[in-house]
Amino acid sequence: MDTAHPAPGPAGAGPGPAARPMDPAGTAVQAEAAALRETAAACPVTLPGGVPGMIVTRHRELREFLADPRVAKNARHFGAHQRGELPEQWQLNAFALVRGMTTADGDDHRRLRGLAAKAFTPRRVAALRPWIERLTGDLIAALPGRRDAGGVVDLRRWFAYPLPMGVISELLGVDAVHRDRLHGLTHRLVSTSSTAADAMATQAGIHEVLAQVVAARRATPGDDLTSALIAARGDAPAGAHGDDGARDGSGDGSGSGDGSGDGAERLDDAELTGTLLLMIVAGHETTLNLITNAVRALSAHPEQLGPVLRGETGWDAVVEETLRWDSPVANFPFRYPTADIEVDGVTVPRGTPVLAGYAAAGRDPREYGPDAGRFDVTRPANRHLAFGHGAHYCLGAPLARLEAVIALRELFAAYPRLRVAVPEDALPPLPGFIGNSVAALPVTLE
Repeated sequence: MDTAHPAPGPAGAGPGPAARPMDPAGTAVQAEAAALRETAAACPVTLPGGVPGMIVTRHRELREFLADPRVAKNARHFGAHQRGELPEQWQLNAFALVRGMTTADGDDHRRLRGLAAKAFTPRRVAALRPWIERLTGDLIAALPGRRDAGGVVDLRRWFAYPLPMGVISELLGVDAVHRDRLHGLTHRLVSTSSTAADAMATQAGIHEVLAQVVAARRATPGDDLTSALIAARGDAPAGAHGDDGARDGSGDGSGSGDGSGDGAERLDDAELTGTLLLMIVAGHETTLNLITNAVRALSAHPEQLGPVLRGETGWDAVVEETLRWDSPVANFPFRYPTADIEVDGVTVPRGTPVLAGYAAAGRDPREYGPDAGRFDVTRPANRHLAFGHGAHYCLGAPLARLEAVIALRELFAAYPRLRVAVPEDALPPLPGFIGNSVAALPVTLE
């Protein structure tokens, strides 16, 4: 590996083992994850642009690392960034430098999370169930008309994508005219195989669309998260607030929730855009991958599907095992130790950008036993980390679970003999090492 770099180390330390370059194309995510996991609990890697980093790969160590108070998310702790060593244009800038909930710590994180949490209260998520069921039914009814001449339909394109995109757009108040473009842009955003120039152009395109979304909601506020966030800025028209789901003050660090724009809840333009970007990416790309991966798993393991169809195993168990076995997010950037941290005898130096290796941890035999690599919907005590852990645990986890259960239940009720139309190794992988799924899912409906 002539592109390998020495592992980052604390000042005065000698060079560590050669870093493994992360495959920017994501051609074999699970194989890469397994190789890293069996090398060490924390491994040096090379990120796009030759930037040195590390990845935490094993379940117990990753869980502890995610909850460690010495681990930060704000890029002011990113050593190479602070020293001016990053490429001027970098593929992963959006993950490192965007201002929002995923790159905030402490009071800032609690403030931003409290604002976003108002869209994901249990009452609001439960109220979405009938609407999600109707949308699911409409998409399933349209599937026969999506088949090609060979009777095959791309389930990812025509079902797994429009369902979560429709749901998150409803929550955010994103008009239908923007949805396909936003999907295309966010899909490229998480693709680490893009050139740096393409990645920067993608970020510019996303900001352009989000500016239009904000302008529309500023002009016509509604019962949606974007309108609530604009109200929190203090520049929305008088009385422009959502209902109780947007203003009930639930969630940690939410403050008074009065939408006045005063006090701790106020956020600036960059935080508004960053929060919307996070919600759109996390709100549809991950659920899209979850539904796609669950259908693939059930098609490849028909013996697991039978008990589910007979009601002996619940669809929630299918969702949880898919999250563990084939996490929708393979490796999430970034966290930065604020001091040198030991992870199972390996030093993770202060300021190192660290990937959370969810795909690797999900199949860790130290946590799940010698059959960790087997898809098993009856697996007990499924303590996966697919939604993260600690202060940054995914706000949208209950909604993603609800969407996936409804989608899978209704899809297989309509087509219990649905099968993927090509062998698993013929499915094109998603480009990149962040998302984990396939780019298309051709199925026969039967």
